[in-house]
Amino acid sequence: MPLNPYRIMWLFVFFDLPVKTKTNRKDYTIFRKRLMKDGFTHMQHSVYLRHCGSSESSEAHTRRVKGFLPPKGQVSILRITDKQFGMIENFVGKQTAPPIREPQQLEMF
Repeated sequence: MPLNPYRIMWLFVFFDLPVKTKTNRKDYTIFRKRLMKDGFTHMQHSVYLRHCGSSESSEAHTRRVKGFLPPKGQVSILRITDKQFGMIENFVGKQTAPPIREPQQLEMF
């Protein structure tokens, strides 16, 4: 089923990359920096997320991430709707954490 091109989406990237060798650590660092340069925000250790204004935008960012995958390790990409994301519950310890808010800045292509 094709994604609705007008639906607001959230894009998650989860990864488990090796860091035992100097080359592994360099690949890990490059991957993280590229995620951040592409507008992803660090949510938790090895979990980054990005707000996308449409399904089309989320598909473009997914292709971009696939283009700079590191040579080793596991990377998972998950797309969810804004409505689904709104049901997330975040906690810091036993305290409810404030919700992650949609960015206020508009994307210009």
